[in-house]
Amino acid sequence: MSFVPSPLLAQQSDLTVERIYTAPSLSGQILRDTVWSPDGKWLTYLGSDTTAGNDDGGPAIWAVDAATGKRQVLIDAAHLRTVLLPAASRGQQTGLGRITPPQYTWAPNARAILFISAKELFWYELASKTSKQLVAAPPGGARAAAHEDDDAIDDAKISPDGHWVSFLRGHDLWAVSVAGGPPRQLTTGGTEELRNAELDWVYPEELDLHTAYWWSPDSSKIAFLQLDERSVEKYPLPDLLSVRGSEIEERYPVAGSPNPVARVGVVSVASGQTRGSEPIWMDTGKDSSALLARVDWLADSKRVAIERFNRPQNHLDLLFAAADTGKAQTLLSEQDKYWINVSDDLHFLDDGQRFLWSSERSGFRHLYLYDLNGQQVAQLTHGDWQVDSVAGIDEKKGQIYFTATKQSAIERHFYRVAIATGSGEAAASKDPVQLTHGHGTHEADLSPDYTHFVDTYSNVAQPPEQTLFHADGSTVATLEQNKVAELASYRLAPAEFFTVPGADGTALDAEIIKPPNFDASRKYPVIVHLYGGPGAQEVRDAWEGSTYLWHELMAEKGFVIFVLDNRGTTGRGHAFETPVYHHFGQAELADQLAGVAWLKRQSYVDPAHIGIWGWSYGGYMTCVAMLRAGDVFKAGFAGAPVTDWRQYDTIYTERYMGTPQENPEGYRDASPVNFASGLQGKLLIVHATGDDNVHFANTVELAEKFVDAEKYAEYQIYAGRGHGISDAAARIHIFNRVTQFFVENLGK
Repeated sequence: MSFVPSPLLAQQSDLTVERIYTAPSLSGQILRDTVWSPDGKWLTYLGSDTTAGNDDGGPAIWAVDAATGKRQVLIDAAHLRTVLLPAASRGQQTGLGRITPPQYTWAPNARAILFISAKELFWYELASKTSKQLVAAPPGGARAAAHEDDDAIDDAKISPDGHWVSFLRGHDLWAVSVAGGPPRQLTTGGTEELRNAELDWVYPEELDLHTAYWWSPDSSKIAFLQLDERSVEKYPLPDLLSVRGSEIEERYPVAGSPNPVARVGVVSVASGQTRGSEPIWMDTGKDSSALLARVDWLADSKRVAIERFNRPQNHLDLLFAAADTGKAQTLLSEQDKYWINVSDDLHFLDDGQRFLWSSERSGFRHLYLYDLNGQQVAQLTHGDWQVDSVAGIDEKKGQIYFTATKQSAIERHFYRVAIATGSGEAAASKDPVQLTHGHGTHEADLSPDYTHFVDTYSNVAQPPEQTLFHADGSTVATLEQNKVAELASYRLAPAEFFTVPGADGTALDAEIIKPPNFDASRKYPVIVHLYGGPGAQEVRDAWEGSTYLWHELMAEKGFVIFVLDNRGTTGRGHAFETPVYHHFGQAELADQLAGVAWLKRQSYVDPAHIGIWGWSYGGYMTCVAMLRAGDVFKAGFAGAPVTDWRQYDTIYTERYMGTPQENPEGYRDASPVNFASGLQGKLLIVHATGDDNVHFANTVELAEKFVDAEKYAEYQIYAGRGHGISDAAARIHIFNRVTQFFVENLGK
């Protein structure tokens, strides 16, 4: 028995694609881009100036008193507009004199704020409400236009002592004194292909690295990453809307090709760099293919810590290098049969004797305490759950704060655990104390003085809300309740969480949304949603915004929505991830088919009308499912899919698949382009021509294979946009068609 969506049911539903993707967001509004003052007394954020006498609604910096939760305007719109906006930029104002506020960061003494615009830096003294320009924009004209990128300021930071501001400009590192004076160039010779202290494309994308330089604790030196991109292939991204066929190029290393060559240098801030002089280069070994994934300073400011991966990413060394000579030693090493996931959990204690380290050697990421000789002092957390991230270490009280899956793999909660005392394996900590409550997902932002934290909490049916807590978990104040009243006007069906057996019997987390007014005696079509790959998790008790709402829209139209996290996804420990090693697509599909087998055993499921969709890796898995299990899935929607793993980047692909040269069969069997003849159902592919992550060529290559196989797919192409195709107009266009696509191909 097939199912035809009821016209009556459609009329009763007010939820539309247009509403989901049009402002104001149905996810509501919370405080965004919040910044703690260094003393922990204030939580600041950007908001509209609603103070008396202000009638233009311009942006202001607001401050929340951490002790009471009360709010006040710290810097009003008038100051942001007239004091911080330089004369050279006044012509850039739009509408009613409003300006886009620049980025800002607090000075370490909490008495001043650095404002960062595209080409200028301003120092604002809070007590006097005065500002001064530290770095000016270059003069206008043809020269400025020709050197637009070279003049831009990026990654500005204040030194720990508050005396210097560092920044990137023209592929080099600079510093300027807050007392005034011209900027000082700290590195020389930087270019697009030789980046000093500047990240490229692949390092931040696949190693989650957010900066390429680090101040020493005593503010005398800066360690920086240099990335030599000369051997990295340039990939053209054409502007297909350009009459004359313009394009941009990005350095993009495809699997098996050269990576950027990385090294770490140290420069002195007071002396700067004179032309022809060299930084002190740290000795990270002779392997130019090594990945230098993390850099930090020890508390003594004399040594630099460097985390070095081999190219396959199954061996990790922690190096300590002398900042004055570059001589290095290996403190500890981690090895794994498969791969090692990078983390941000290296923290040096102020006592100068110990450091925090995390490892998945037990099968789950846990915290360990080491001394500076590389000897383990204690394991601080234990169990079949994983630590997600470390928020801070309060050495005075002997507490470490972190987020983890201890309560449930589909939840996240905030915890603290005692720093173990003593030495040797016998030293052990007490069980972690859970600080957040309420079933769902908690993201905690801990104050620098460890006395308060902001909890951003959501669950599958509730948009994020924000609450200010004391460090012991007691409430200070609600910051944003974020009750979106409009959601109550829609018939949102409840999401149910449960487990189903995977292909090898492993219990897999699953989620289902059934249509409103569900009738178990009827047969419903099913839309399976997945990501399926490493580093992501779809089955979460967390607000998923537009994806969740579109699923609810489809449930209103009479579809069952089913989501399953197969082996290979994150949240369940390292051993749960590794079945995908060297064989993308196999374990994932086997588990998804086990989920479909479970669905078919349900009396309310129409087994002949099952569809599937996903984006990115989920788009890849949709193609895998449609081409390798064409008798199971009647229709599929693939957003920005990888179709040939030889086209994806080195660091991500090789971590799991090795190189194409080492694993040619694995690449062949994992790539949908090699199985185009398996298409039986209807396939819709959406891709953007400007996708710098999963290149549009993936879709073109698969299209050519369909020509050879005499198969047909539908394509929607979006010019110039990136991987997520995130603008509202395009999203409305995409999901109106996807809605129609599933109704046409599964609803009859």
